[in-house]
Amino acid sequence: MKANREKIIILGAGVMQGPAIRIAKEMGLFTVVLDGDPGAPCVSLADHFEHIDLKDKEGVEAFAQSLLKDGGLAGIMTAGTDFSATVAWTAERLGLPGIPYEAALNASDKGRMRRCFDAAGIPSPAFTVAGKHESSTIPAPFPLVVKPVDNMGARGCRRVDTEAELEEALACGIKYSRSGRAIVEAYMEGPEFSVDAIVYRGEIIICGLADRHIFFPPYFIEMGHTMPTAFSSAEQEKLLDCFCAAVRSLGIAGKNCVGAAKGDVKLTPRGPMIGEVAARLSGGYMSGWTYPYSSGVEPVRAAVEMAIGREPRFLKPVKSWTSAERAFISIPGKVKSIEGLEKARNTAGVKDLFLRIAEGSPVSFPVNNVSKCGNVISAAENREDACRVAEEAARSILIRLEPSNAETSAFLSALPDSFPPDAFSLSRELKIALESLPSGIVPRKNLSGNVSIYPFPAFLDSGLADYMGRSAAESLEALRTQSGLPLPIGTGEPFLGKKFWQSFIRGGYQGAVYYLDTPET
Repeated sequence: MKANREKIIILGAGVMQGPAIRIAKEMGLFTVVLDGDPGAPCVSLADHFEHIDLKDKEGVEAFAQSLLKDGGLAGIMTAGTDFSATVAWTAERLGLPGIPYEAALNASDKGRMRRCFDAAGIPSPAFTVAGKHESSTIPAPFPLVVKPVDNMGARGCRRVDTEAELEEALACGIKYSRSGRAIVEAYMEGPEFSVDAIVYRGEIIICGLADRHIFFPPYFIEMGHTMPTAFSSAEQEKLLDCFCAAVRSLGIAGKNCVGAAKGDVKLTPRGPMIGEVAARLSGGYMSGWTYPYSSGVEPVRAAVEMAIGREPRFLKPVKSWTSAERAFISIPGKVKSIEGLEKARNTAGVKDLFLRIAEGSPVSFPVNNVSKCGNVISAAENREDACRVAEEAARSILIRLEPSNAETSAFLSALPDSFPPDAFSLSRELKIALESLPSGIVPRKNLSGNVSIYPFPAFLDSGLADYMGRSAAESLEALRTQSGLPLPIGTGEPFLGKKFWQSFIRGGYQGAVYYLDTPET
């Protein structure tokens, strides 16, 4: 592979690595991108793509050595992947800029990480590690959190409140762990924040503190984040002091270290507590999108500069906007059609729309942060507008499911209070009122235009909202849009009654449309 330009290796060809590839090319570098998936979305952006398993640190090292012999290699980096240890291993052995491999392991294995925090007196939850060659006492009391020691995106992560839940959660956490181990830790109450930082020769330069919006217990599903945080300067200072101390405890901020750090911090009743720290910039659209939109600064550019031995520049914010990222999700099933994408993209203030599904895609209710349907990112001069724009755009995207699907039918007929939760959470009084409604007609393929919906005013006037923040009225309008029927509220025959409302309340507009599309047998 001959190239007159300086070469940089970038681990990962996914969406989250797109900004790094783009920026490196803008800087005149020859981008060599590695990924275990030859169909990854940003493969075509690379000057050269190499199909390598990113867990194979020796294989990545050998390939990097071949580049050194074939015209040189300036550096290696990643952003938004699990493979900072592979980067550190390779950089250390080739004498490239980076952090020590042992420090990267501290930031990649949550058991090692927690032990580093404990040794340095960093506020973090009590913990134990379970799995292969590990045995210790489970921290008490409940609630607890179980997660793999070495994965990201909340895969295999959940809250547990009873002994009965613990065994199942441990099995899931171990399943998602590359090393077959899970960490069990005390649950931290309070709001959660994400932090990005550039680490340069002992200095930790903060590049964003965002509010995370977490939903759907017992899982921890991030339905978006807002940059910057709305919390006070005094609270921010305490959170960032905790984060910086945690970064230093892992050994990734030494005087000869150059790299990045991403952290999750909680503001608990006892003060800030560290969730975890990774030796890389964040995924989740923060380092590559929301912080640049809100501040005018690209931390990924600084990370690329450091990876090739240059001092990072242009890290002082040049504006003070707000950027909001919001996810959109689906109930279980298979996608028949997606409407509203252009409307969302063309909404004033929307900067990006990322779609993870297509017609025919299987969809499920998210139990981690990689099973959502897509994301919308907005930017505005003030927080209120940025949040409103992102949320309205996300709600404008309507996902219709294929009829007669076993997973959708099972979801809509699930027992009360099961997971996934109902789209609308009814009070006891509303549940009683729902049961008293008349049954109405059974849906069929070609409903005539004169069908009405039996009135349920107590629900429609309740102020309840669905998973995405749609009111009952907005959800009914989405139903009318997708069904193509006027479907007025009324008592005239024929009408849709209790079974319709049960599907609507359980699955939102998607459940109601599926009910109309799927005749009962």
